[in-house]
Amino acid sequence: MARHKQAAPKMPSQRQLRAGELIRHALVDILQRGPLRDPALDGVILTITEVRPSPDLKSAKVYVAPMGGDDRTAQIKVLNKGASFLRGKLGHEIDMKFTPELRFHVDDRFDAASRIDELLAKPEVARDLHSDEEDGDGV
Repeated sequence: MARHKQAAPKMPSQRQLRAGELIRHALVDILQRGPLRDPALDGVILTITEVRPSPDLKSAKVYVAPMGGDDRTAQIKVLNKGASFLRGKLGHEIDMKFTPELRFHVDDRFDAASRIDELLAKPEVARDLHSDEEDGDGV
């Protein structure tokens, strides 16, 4: 009986990366010109950090880091509710065969980086890092 190895996560192609950046820049321009009119997005600055198109470029995951406001999940729900509106605007901005279906997700990489910085700043961790450097065992 042959065993199948699990394939490593497939890296995006150059085409996907290029399309993702094209979509990201166009979405940024659209949101700068006229934000969505919704109370959940009042006073919220949206940072589109990454767009990951599917291999066929018919759908795309849009990672957003909302700066401000309290409820990120509500903000993402509002963006997903207005995704068809944004898709329509996007279709006029980009020159692609298909305008991808947009699905918005919270990008929490900034939060994770802040947590790591806080951990590294703790005195006991800084002490351990400092003693490793003195011993020559540092990374």
